[in-house]
Amino acid sequence: MIERLKETGGVAFGFKVVGKLLDEELKTFEPQLEFFIAQHKKHPIGILVDLTEMHGAEWKARWDDLRFLQKHTSHIARMAVVGAHRWEEVVELFTAGAAVLQSETRYFESSEIQHAWQWARTAKHAEDAPVRVISPATGIWKDYRPEFVGV
Repeated sequence: MIERLKETGGVAFGFKVVGKLLDEELKTFEPQLEFFIAQHKKHPIGILVDLTEMHGAEWKARWDDLRFLQKHTSHIARMAVVGAHRWEEVVELFTAGAAVLQSETRYFESSEIQHAWQWARTAKHAEDAPVRVISPATGIWKDYRPEFVGV
């Protein structure tokens, strides 16, 4: 199951995956994210993905996720991944997607979800939170500095 997080707003969109990610659930959820991206067409967005309760994904869902990210790479500036697993394990899961996406992708432990929201919204990192970069920004996002903070 995929659910939109109530903290979504401004320039940050958050969702949580519970259980095994299925392709049909992903296809049902994608229009919500596409609508959010369309609303912010002139302003790049940040995404927060909560994987603390995720237990795997269908290969078709992973493939469709990569295609979705590739389609919207110019609109997603950064991605915060929140997980309950060791961050090195999450890196393996997200490396391919982050490469396609080109945005900076960082990992946050479940206890750091407020830091993850802050970073997804503003690209600013709290001094007391560790920085775990899954993938540095490349392509159009390599030298990007947010100018629309608080929009």
